[in-house]
Amino acid sequence: MRLPIIPPSDLSEEQKLLYEDMKAGIGKSFQGFVNTRDDGALLGPWNPWLHEPKIGKAVWELTKAMAAESSLPSAVREIAILVTGAHFKSGYELYAHVRVAELKGLSDEKLATIVAGQRPIDLDRSEAVAYDMAFALVNGGVLPELTYKAAVEQFGARGAAELSYLIGLYCMVSMTLNTFDVPVPE
Repeated sequence: MRLPIIPPSDLSEEQKLLYEDMKAGIGKSFQGFVNTRDDGALLGPWNPWLHEPKIGKAVWELTKAMAAESSLPSAVREIAILVTGAHFKSGYELYAHVRVAELKGLSDEKLATIVAGQRPIDLDRSEAVAYDMAFALVNGGVLPELTYKAAVEQFGARGAAELSYLIGLYCMVSMTLNTFDVPVPE
């Protein structure tokens, strides 16, 4: 861990405002995995965001919007997030979202295959489109036209755009976690 975890008692006024908003949002939308310490300190990407509250607040606002306004099925979201986390080998991201995906009913076999960087053979159509789009985007270049058309056909234009933004957000989350070597909780 390259940044110290900030106990709530040590937060500046600016950090306290962000902390309170993040803590409330975590309680509402990010359950099923360890994301706080016993003293209330935030773990995962939230701690680095607290270190830079101006940037952290902007990233957090996007994170909240993506969690609250989603039109995508939860399995689709989790598959896209896991493909992204697997690409970047982001330990905490994979830990957290495997736990969430398990709670959403995705099989251990599917999850293990995705975490290994491979495409499961038993994806339904929407899951397959999410996998293909995330895989194509994290590997660079323009999204292939057929993949884009499949996403629009499956999720509508708004849903395809949302999926793109979600993948981009989790690229940033994975990079944050990897930059600061955020560990997986014990």
